[in-house]
Amino acid sequence: MIALRPPEIVMRLQRLGAAHPTRLSFLRQLIRRATKEQWRVRKDRFELDNRGFGRAVYAVETPARVYSLVAFSTPLDDENRSDRVIAQAWDTSYVLYDGLPDQAEVARLEANAPLQEAGRYTSRELVLARANKSVRLFEEVAAALAQGQQPDEEQLLGVGYLLRTTAVYGNGKFGIADRDEIASRPELAGSFQAEMLTVWLIRSFTLDMVDHIAHRRNPAGAARLAPDLRRALGVGNATGLGMAPFLVRHPLLTHSWFLARETALARVRAQPYAGEVERSGFSTALADLCQRVARWHSDDGRQAAATQALADDLGTLAENLDQLLAKPLPWDALYRFAEDRFSVEGQEACVALILEPHGALIDELGETMKADETPGHAIEGGMTCGSLRQMLLDSYSWAADIDFVEPAANARFWYVSAEKLEPRLGERFEEEGADLEQPLATARDALRLAAALAQETASDSVAEFLLRRPEWRHAVRRAQIVAKFPYAEIHDNLIGADLRPVDILRAKLAFFGARSFDPRSDRWLRIALFSGEPLIEDVATATAMGEVA
Repeated sequence: MIALRPPEIVMRLQRLGAAHPTRLSFLRQLIRRATKEQWRVRKDRFELDNRGFGRAVYAVETPARVYSLVAFSTPLDDENRSDRVIAQAWDTSYVLYDGLPDQAEVARLEANAPLQEAGRYTSRELVLARANKSVRLFEEVAAALAQGQQPDEEQLLGVGYLLRTTAVYGNGKFGIADRDEIASRPELAGSFQAEMLTVWLIRSFTLDMVDHIAHRRNPAGAARLAPDLRRALGVGNATGLGMAPFLVRHPLLTHSWFLARETALARVRAQPYAGEVERSGFSTALADLCQRVARWHSDDGRQAAATQALADDLGTLAENLDQLLAKPLPWDALYRFAEDRFSVEGQEACVALILEPHGALIDELGETMKADETPGHAIEGGMTCGSLRQMLLDSYSWAADIDFVEPAANARFWYVSAEKLEPRLGERFEEEGADLEQPLATARDALRLAAALAQETASDSVAEFLLRRPEWRHAVRRAQIVAKFPYAEIHDNLIGADLRPVDILRAKLAFFGARSFDPRSDRWLRIALFSGEPLIEDVATATAMGEVA
């Protein structure tokens, strides 16, 4: 048996900020289910004018029920186009609808979906989303197709998408259906499956929209976007601080995600030999990643350097691959080779590559990547103060060297914006609002709780302590969770001056299946989803063609 990588390695921000999608990522799980069950997609309506404005409904037939993407495309002046969550207007807006909407329902949604947060919704709406065009590229593609030509492939794949979402809301936000409404449905029970289905459908709408605009410009001579380019393109996404605290606020779910991935890695590393199918699958995945990395561009200096280091690492891996796979425990030898010689970016890419050809061994772990957090986390009040303090010292030993008296270690604070009701990051010594701080300073609070417990009688119960000091309830609850679920905690200071929230964002987005990470600052980044993956309208035939593993 190969031991799982310990959380003190896996859960550091530097490594989280180098995460890569794997075959356990949520969009890959969705694709496999849709392919296996042969989901069918049809355009129930596609009512766009010559400029591509109007409405469309894409119906998805699963074995148990029908879901529909209801899409609206509206005019938007350039001065109003923004990726920021505080924007008030968008090129396109969407609802994932439970069932097939009739004309009255489409009209209701058309009056509300383009308003997004300001609209009114019912439990029939499962996901709410909006997106903007990549204006220059979208127009260049439409113009080329209208002239009967394919767009420039290098430019197209360098961006990777024609449209970029700025929010994909689920789980009861703004009056849409609560998670409980769909949690028992097998096709949507996994993490973020409804959101991934929405984005997958948005991809098809985007590609159909650009074809439609080109055809309307030149009905007799327009070309359709070539199948290989359609498959290569995904959906862009701009993600910021609002999503950063998710991994902190959902410790059980976070633990389940990382435990599944690390269990998968340990299983593969323990395999005694590399079969021909697995060798071939690895080589194909390596070649695909090399192509993606060659097109992966970012203006962020740190990411650009990391991407170049990754390209070098993959070249070294290709040169040594045959020798490594000839060794005993070949996948373990390959991982250790990467661990010894590669950048962190290269090491985490290797994790994804190692998992790729082993679906039969690890795919069932996808079913474990969820957690029922509705019961809450009852505090074990009978535990003694001495036991709790020792638990803290063990679980948070990594935090012992952080001196929170130093201003740099205590530089930031997390709060919730009154305007958008989303998390934001404040500068403690420069801005007001620290009195509204959210309990996300996990390392600081754990150390302070341990210090408070040192002043108590060791044999006293935690219940007695909390009756006197109720302000420590959140830290006590978290300490007891982390002791049981080791991947539940990020092993770094989340309020330090050197914090880069994009590291947390990338870790979560990699579990979604995101690629082409492009930090635009230390607080938000752009990514692409579904690029290079099957189109949803093709999954009914993909099994027979052997396209999806």
